[in-house]
Amino acid sequence: MTKKHDIMWFKSLDSTNEEARRHISDIDNLSVLSALEQTDGRGQRGNTWTSNAGENLMFSIVLKSPVLMAEDHFALNEIAALSVADFLSTYGIKAEIKWPNDIYVGEKKICGILIENSFRGKTISSSIIGIGLNINQRNFNVNLPNPTSMVLCLQNQDTRHKHYNCHSERSEGPFDIKVCLDGFMDIFTSYHDRFLTSACDLSPLRQLYLDSLWRSGKPSRFIDYTALPSGHLDGPMNIYIEKTDSSPDEFQGIIRGLSPAGNLLVEDRSTGQIREFSFKEIGYIL
Repeated sequence: MTKKHDIMWFKSLDSTNEEARRHISDIDNLSVLSALEQTDGRGQRGNTWTSNAGENLMFSIVLKSPVLMAEDHFALNEIAALSVADFLSTYGIKAEIKWPNDIYVGEKKICGILIENSFRGKTISSSIIGIGLNINQRNFNVNLPNPTSMVLCLQNQDTRHKHYNCHSERSEGPFDIKVCLDGFMDIFTSYHDRFLTSACDLSPLRQLYLDSLWRSGKPSRFIDYTALPSGHLDGPMNIYIEKTDSSPDEFQGIIRGLSPAGNLLVEDRSTGQIREFSFKEIGYIL
């Protein structure tokens, strides 16, 4: 039987991204490193990624010389995030992309993505795409304000999707995480083959991403980190507070799209102006 995807499974790693980085010269394009447990998983902005051993997917995809200019690097965010959202849809879960690459179901986070690129001149020489997707976990650390998982999303639904595998050998949950990873890679590889194997028009990819953007067109509350004293541009992406008084760093806005570089375009409701923010310049108040 032909192996569908080059997936290396590990019982425990500090971080799949770190393991990929350590051995990147020996790893083929589209190889996947997946661990049942991560002891030092990393998320965006230096956050840690915690997960119960064996219950979820924690993996990294290695890309060698994708056909992308450095200025088009956000296409990797789009492909990774859309692949997760499309995968969840095969199980009847409607997911959206919280810019730049968290995956939400309603107001809860089900997946985080961390992409690390290496550049050669004006092109991307390699990329490591780290993904943490909650599959079977039901109980989370109380310090995590809004996590969810596939089993939690579906436990109250009346129907079950035909792709369910309800006898996982790796956890007490209803999903086989190896089957899930194979299914995800089918979708990711399709996006890869369409957009990353030869120079092409990336505008259809951008439109798919915009169509899946969480809270797009809806009034939301944001933190403007550029309004804070110098040195505060590494603030958390999500602020979980209830504030009744406005402050210089908070504003009401509506997401209106993305710049060509993938920066977030937000309409400031107080001025009507469209403001552009890079990743570390803005946070959500949830």
